[in-house]
Amino acid sequence: MMVTLVTRKDIPPWVKVPEDLKDPEVFQVQSLVLKYLFGPQGSRMSHIEQVSQAMFELKNLESPEELIEVFIYGSQNNKIRAKWMLQSMAERYHLRQQKGVLKLEESMKTLELGQCIE
Repeated sequence: MMVTLVTRKDIPPWVKVPEDLKDPEVFQVQSLVLKYLFGPQGSRMSHIEQVSQAMFELKNLESPEELIEVFIYGSQNNKIRAKWMLQSMAERYHLRQQKGVLKLEESMKTLELGQCIE
């Protein structure tokens, strides 16, 4: 099924209309992770679009997890590469978060042990 959902008016010059606007790659990500990917207020989004030669559209999903749906438009190769890149960046964010939480837990345990010794 070929679906065109584009609502943006500022379609980048590397996206061919209408063929690149059909069948977007789609994935969901939490809004906090999206802020990590694209920066505050999406400040890095246009740069990432340019580097990946793709175009992104974001759609808020009404969910308790605050999920955002990311639609990726462009040539087939560029869509797949951009999706892989964004998913990899999101995974890196999650790993860094887990590592930070583990370090925090370790520090808290160390502090608790220190209090017991005194």
